[in-house]
Amino acid sequence: MDHIKQYLIEAKKVIDQLDAGAIERMVGVIDEVRERNGRMFVLGVGGSAANASHAVNDFRKIVGMEAYAPTDNVSELTARTNDDGWASVFVEWLKTNRLGRDDMILVLSVGGGNVEKNVSPNLVSAIQYAREVGAKVCGIVGRDGGYTAEVADACVVIPTVNPTHVTPHAEAFQGVVWHLLVSHPRLKQVETKWESVK
Repeated sequence: MDHIKQYLIEAKKVIDQLDAGAIERMVGVIDEVRERNGRMFVLGVGGSAANASHAVNDFRKIVGMEAYAPTDNVSELTARTNDDGWASVFVEWLKTNRLGRDDMILVLSVGGGNVEKNVSPNLVSAIQYAREVGAKVCGIVGRDGGYTAEVADACVVIPTVNPTHVTPHAEAFQGVVWHLLVSHPRLKQVETKWESVK
């Protein structure tokens, strides 16, 4: 029970320390991109890749925004990884999708990418490419946010309240934040099913 109680206490601390201003800035970026009929590309690896798939569903269905995740196509992802290497897998996918100035990427990551430490270099190269073409960059990341937090137009860094739980908190609260986004009155276009059932 001690671990369970401690973990739940930590979750409360994370919520209390979330930067509402950063979330509001992200709402503004997403709204702006949607208004000009831009697309959202959600990038994540590991657990964050699964979160990316879920987030794509919510942004498409609830927000009415064209959204995609490269990790949803396992054949292309593994072919690119096998043939060209892991570091370029996202940037080459974005090039094929003709990422442009009307679009945005949303990075879901524990570390946010760090080339020097060789952590998620694929995210770093994708972000660099997005900046080159003028696309917006947003992120929901953990720890210090890495490269994503350094250069994003809007980035929510999930606070570290226990250094041994950085990954589970970051990945869990990615879901809290994107669900907050898709239910925000400025973004939400469609009522979710259970809220609409009388």
